[in-house]
Amino acid sequence: MYRILKKTVLAPSINLFKIEAPQVAKKAEPGQFVILRMHEKGERIPLTIADFDREKGTVTCVFQEVGKTTEELGTFDEGDFIQDFVGPLGVPSHIGSFGRTVCVGGGVGVAPVHPIARALKEAGNEVIGIIGARTRELLFWEDKLRSACTELRVVTDDGSYVRKGFVTDLLKEVILEKGDIALCLAIGPLPMMRAVCELTRKHSIKTIVSLNTIMVDGTGMCGCCRVTVGGETRFACVDGPEFDGHQVDFAEMSRRSVIYKPQELLARETYNQRNTCRCACNGGSGK
Repeated sequence: MYRILKKTVLAPSINLFKIEAPQVAKKAEPGQFVILRMHEKGERIPLTIADFDREKGTVTCVFQEVGKTTEELGTFDEGDFIQDFVGPLGVPSHIGSFGRTVCVGGGVGVAPVHPIARALKEAGNEVIGIIGARTRELLFWEDKLRSACTELRVVTDDGSYVRKGFVTDLLKEVILEKGDIALCLAIGPLPMMRAVCELTRKHSIKTIVSLNTIMVDGTGMCGCCRVTVGGETRFACVDGPEFDGHQVDFAEMSRRSVIYKPQELLARETYNQRNTCRCACNGGSGK
């Protein structure tokens, strides 16, 4: 059992859990993820590691309530226990001496960008951070990213904070201003990562993306996270989650990402019904 030491609501439906997991924290590296299961009958889900403290034995994860399991997970509080917390899994980010780098985080993707940007800066790189969200209330960790990066630029889709636009608008400005960029990292919604890759391809900037959103099983057994990279089939959970963004078939990945959408919607509707119905049917379960 793994205890939740701290819970913070970062934004509407976006939660932070700091979890007591010394063995995971001991081996965790930027770019990796964990698999957790809330209870004995719970679904196994992957969450990217957003931070870790080896000395205190803690691992921090940030998640958005988008389905049945994450919605139920959001009901957990400080002091509660998670049944299983396995990791670290996945191939760690390659941290080297590159020179000038750009780290782009969109939405909840801001969280996993943080440890990677920090590690790149500690390795002596110039790290320009770009973070964005649909609106100001969904933006979080600005201070943490400002500390982790050499420079940070912020944007919101609706212009409710700093300036209106998309992360690609800021990336375009950075490319024009700075010129020589050795590496770009992008983590966020699929359309955002695809747009970043289309932009950087024009300027021959090596770009790494994290395909954590398509993972299910986390061990390569289910095959749900198959992606085509450079014309070859790869598994996001065991071969990634990070890949060369210019080699990823985003069109195929977008189609695969919605395969289980009907089942996901049904699971969430059933869960919500069981938690709102107060009659003798027990939410339609008949139990």
